[in-house]
Amino acid sequence: MGNRLQGKVAFVSGGGSGIGAATARRMAREGATVVICGRRQEPLDAVVEQIRTAGGKAEAVIADVGNEAQYVGAIEDVAKRHGKLDILVNNAMAYTWGAIDQMSTADWHANFQTTVDGTFWGTRAALRLMKDKGGSIINVSSICGQLGVSCMAGYSAAKAAVDNFSRAAAAEGAPHGVRVNVVIPAVVETPATAGMLATDESRKATEKLIPMGRVGQPDDLAHAIVFLASDEAAYITGASLPVDGGRSAVLVTAL
Repeated sequence: MGNRLQGKVAFVSGGGSGIGAATARRMAREGATVVICGRRQEPLDAVVEQIRTAGGKAEAVIADVGNEAQYVGAIEDVAKRHGKLDILVNNAMAYTWGAIDQMSTADWHANFQTTVDGTFWGTRAALRLMKDKGGSIINVSSICGQLGVSCMAGYSAAKAAVDNFSRAAAAEGAPHGVRVNVVIPAVVETPATAGMLATDESRKATEKLIPMGRVGQPDDLAHAIVFLASDEAAYITGASLPVDGGRSAVLVTAL
């Protein structure tokens, strides 16, 4: 157990698996009281049990980040019950696949409700709650928001929106002591990427594109998020931090 987040109250969306779960566990190890949200109770309960077994403090709440009333209500309730909100991690996302010329308008919009609207709703709620005392908001983006990806136009556009929205939020939050930053993963081994890493061949092909030669792990992102949430990053706001093994730094890598 550390103390970098001692006494802080943190809210992490999409906390039942992947980056969200790893972030919740890491924050709890640093002394935060962590509240995770998601749409399914079972995975949330499993993460909470892991944290409590390790001696940390955690709670789970059911909330759909794509539903304004549910998500904002969950955040406001946590602040009311604990007397404050110090950290918000907007991690939950949703996406659809498909070529642009085959994509329906509904599928296009489906990329935005959780990823963009949810990030907006959560950030707005947190700014209102944090204005008096300050705080840290970390939004999880994607390399898809930086580079073009075939058949993921909607997701890529949504993540690009998160990046620039976060810069605007950082400008508005700074006078009130609220920092807003972004972490940008590339390929991370989570349930969402299980299909593309299902075989040795597909994994090796992916790893060849990453200068560090390995697929990212959820803890890689969690460490960066905890840093941005901590007082060690007290003079950092409006930053977009790639946590991608160097993937975004290169045009191609040796095959």
